Amino acid sequence: MNPMQIHIEEARKKGKVGLIPFLPAGFPNRERFWKELAELDAAGASVIEIGMPFSDPVADGPVVEKASLKCLEDGINLTWILTELKKRKGQFKAALLLMGYLNPVYQYGLDKFGADCEAAGVSGLIIADMPHEESQFVKDAVEPHGVALVPLVGLNTTKERMKLYADGAQGFCYFVSVLGTTGQRDALPARIKEKLKEAKEVFDIPVALGFGIKHPDQLKEFEGLMDAAVFGSALISHIESGRSSDSFMEPWK
Repeated sequence: MNPMQIHIEEARKKGKVGLIPFLPAGFPNRERFWKELAELDAAGASVIEIGMPFSDPVADGPVVEKASLKCLEDGINLTWILTELKKRKGQFKAALLLMGYLNPVYQYGLDKFGADCEAAGVSGLIIADMPHEESQFVKDAVEPHGVALVPLVGLNTTKERMKLYADGAQGFCYFVSVLGTTGQRDALPARIKEKLKEAKEVFDIPVALGFGIKHPDQLKEFEGLMDAAVFGSALISHIESGRSSDSFMEPWK
């Protein structure tokens, strides 16, 4: 069983929702990034999602895009991310997940990427701009190294199509709560409950809800329909205001 699934299910056994915080690699700067990750880990994150900065982040809202572009300007790239993670392998209790877009991974070299992820202790990968039909060559490169390609489904994903993503899926299913980019929202679409129920029926791995999550109170109406919550923009804004990851995580504990 993939470590991401193990950690989310451990949280569920304790009656909690698995927590999946997201930060772009190198944010807010190279040194502080590792301090924030350590705080997220200590605060009980099940999975830590690390963004691979890219110049054309089509799925990211303004907060994440701005942070990611700053990281690019600071010279953050895949080589830095994986090299630094290798140095820290075994330091995190949470499972580690890389999230980004196909171009940087493809340019890095898929076989090298899979091997380096294994060496760095990375157990998951999200490629936001890659549909199911084009994903097999990436799966073939990373899964032998213990890296699960996390499926993305959402409000416009039919139950039949969910079954395609569910076939052989590992780690968890990422359910995108909105038809749009990432970002904090005061309210989530009413149809989420119906579609989350479908996802829970189809997938035999945990289902995580993401996009627009900024506070645990938003999750109360989805109790029993999701196993984990992904949040990024709210955390980034919190850190940009001068506060810490530890204080952000306090309401989630």
